[in-house]
Amino acid sequence: MNPAPVRPAGLAGRLSLTAGRVALVAIPLAILALFFVLPVSGMVARGLWVEGRFDVVGVQEVLARPRVHRVLWFTLWSSGAATACSIALGIPVAYVCYRLAFPGRRVLRAVVLVPFVLPSVVVGVAFRQLLAGPLAFLGVDASAAVIVAALTFFNIAVVVRTVGSAWESLDRRPGEAAAALGASPSQVLRTVTLPALRPAILASASVVFLFCATAFGVVLMLGGLRYATVETEIYLLTTNLLDLRAAAALSLLQLLIVTALLLGVRRLDLTPTATQERAPAPPGRVSRNDLPALSVAVVAAALVMAPVLTLVVGSLRSSGEWSLVNYRTLTGGAEVGGISVVNALVTSLRVAVDATWLSLGLGLAVAVAVSRPSRTRRERTTRSLLDGLFALPLGVSAVTVGFGFLITLDQPPLDLRDHPLLVPVAQALVALPLVVRTLAPVLAGIDVRRRQAAASLGANPWQASWVVEWPVLRRPLAAAAGFAFAVSLGEFGATSFLARDERPTLPVVIFRLLGQPGELNYGTAMAAAVLLAGVTAAVVVAVEQIEGRSATRGAGLR
Repeated sequence: MNPAPVRPAGLAGRLSLTAGRVALVAIPLAILALFFVLPVSGMVARGLWVEGRFDVVGVQEVLARPRVHRVLWFTLWSSGAATACSIALGIPVAYVCYRLAFPGRRVLRAVVLVPFVLPSVVVGVAFRQLLAGPLAFLGVDASAAVIVAALTFFNIAVVVRTVGSAWESLDRRPGEAAAALGASPSQVLRTVTLPALRPAILASASVVFLFCATAFGVVLMLGGLRYATVETEIYLLTTNLLDLRAAAALSLLQLLIVTALLLGVRRLDLTPTATQERAPAPPGRVSRNDLPALSVAVVAAALVMAPVLTLVVGSLRSSGEWSLVNYRTLTGGAEVGGISVVNALVTSLRVAVDATWLSLGLGLAVAVAVSRPSRTRRERTTRSLLDGLFALPLGVSAVTVGFGFLITLDQPPLDLRDHPLLVPVAQALVALPLVVRTLAPVLAGIDVRRRQAAASLGANPWQASWVVEWPVLRRPLAAAAGFAFAVSLGEFGATSFLARDERPTLPVVIFRLLGQPGELNYGTAMAAAVLLAGVTAAVVVAVEQIEGRSATRGAGLR
């Protein structure tokens, strides 16, 4: 039984503690209100309020359209199917990558994790090239199966990362005890391991479903008008048809669905107990029982590499021959609308750096606030609401947020459309839920007695955090920074609205190249996509190296 949390003595101590917690989330809440709640509510209000009145009839008319029903059904169906495929492939791959020792394990982990941080535009280009080349004989171009495959390709890393990290730090002793009592490996997996991994599996499934339901670039490039999701339909209604009422109605419907999903997830036990063993267990040797999982990992790696390799090969071909002309065009100052592709990459890197430190600072504050032990039911409810509130950007249309920026932040004193931090803030909001989801479980898993021991020795709250939490938080913080940087680097939905014509990011330039006729433009787009994919892959590999060194030092200390 855990002892009760240490409470500060007297009214002054309690008020000081409350003020500190309020201050901790005050800035993140203010930024969320200004750069998320205000744009989304402004976008919704623009379409749902006509001449100062709520247009109920208009909303009902939009939601009654047969196309809206088809779009909603396809969004739910494709997201559910992609989530199921990601879980089915991700769990055995997580086991191989995090619990087995073999040559090339880190390389396999990097290969599997790279797709998640690839820009959605790059994924779309890679699958189009794959379907037009080696898999052209299948005749499945622009089909629902291709979209599900692309969404699975994009999100399998979420399952591998989340479940793998939990599996790596899982205490081996319960499984070993079950095996000693005669349980077979499959029985140990079913009765001991999977129940212990249930929080990580459910958490990753909920995040994957949200990512799939709000996927934009992949579905836009592979589905066109025939297979539209709510996200791409909002984009079509906003940019092509200028039907803000219909776009606002769909945005509101999407927000309600996401809120319901988040509330359902909050009712599940997704947080490890404070006494759970979190020290990474050393990976085990490969045995005969591991062959099925290894086979799945090999298949998954092949599926992941096929689109990427096809993209690389396509970038090296011109007029049916091997050539570096596409890359010479890049390095020779290729321009799109007067903008150099190289300059667009520099802009992307600068924006990603700003978005990373913003999302890390905000995410760490939120993670600390929502992971602290709750003394009362009111505190538990408040923390649950905060956690759900900061997770909303995961499931709200980036198109809605981006267009909302343009129509709400366009007048003094909030005329921020030309502010250099506008795009980084939008991208930081996209990465913020990932940072919180990475850090909060780690902080919640720290035994409260360690903080109490530090306090009893005279450490103030900052000193206790540095001594107790920082050693545990270093690796997750490095991982969160790497993924926030990579996600920001490839963000396309909101950035497509907010990036200035003279300062576009590389994903925006790639999309513009694909929209221009000519073989050279398409080849240049593929070369630019390979360049962007290489940068994001380098970030993932760097994160893996940092984590590997941290794990080695930790093992040496133990």
